[in-house]
Amino acid sequence: MNTVYPRTNSLAVVSLVFGILAYVCLPGLGALIAVICGHSARSEIRRAPPGSVEGDGMALAGLILGWLQLGFMLALLCAAVLIFFGALAFGGFH
Repeated sequence: MNTVYPRTNSLAVVSLVFGILAYVCLPGLGALIAVICGHSARSEIRRAPPGSVEGDGMALAGLILGWLQLGFMLALLCAAVLIFFGALAFGGFH
């Protein structure tokens, strides 16, 4: 009997690792890599024959972590811009 085990998609692993690293030491770059690799991994997994490639959960987790980090960074950027222009409008920089 010859049993074939499904392989884990390497891009899914990369996505999850960089999704975690985005919160530890690589905020922008890690999130961007996690999102790109997560979308690529899920695409590869969908195109593969059923049951031959695993890792959709890891890719999804990396995607979620990456998108949350990017959203958080965008919110901080918007807050910084609003604070800056609010200070300018009310004469805060003399």
